[in-house]
Amino acid sequence: MFVRAHVRIYGYVQGVGFRYFVLHHARRLGVRGYVRNCSDGSVEAVLEGEQAAADALIALMRSGPPAARVQRLDVQWQEARGEFTGFEIR
Repeated sequence: MFVRAHVRIYGYVQGVGFRYFVLHHARRLGVRGYVRNCSDGSVEAVLEGEQAAADALIALMRSGPPAARVQRLDVQWQEARGEFTGFEIR
């Protein structure tokens, strides 16, 4: 099943390679969408892909790269729109 997830990650997640970590794993898992830094210090990601791949990427984001300290991760599941052709950092 193809799904979409809007994910917001809070904690020490900027300036630690978090976006590149997500980019690498999203491409490896075949997930489409984007990841970006937000002005409040959090990181936002929008993912589309197979349920298992999206779940795997979200599980990886719960810890992030070694220098990150994830305090909270919020996920909102949505209907997939099919608007992405790949995964990118914005």
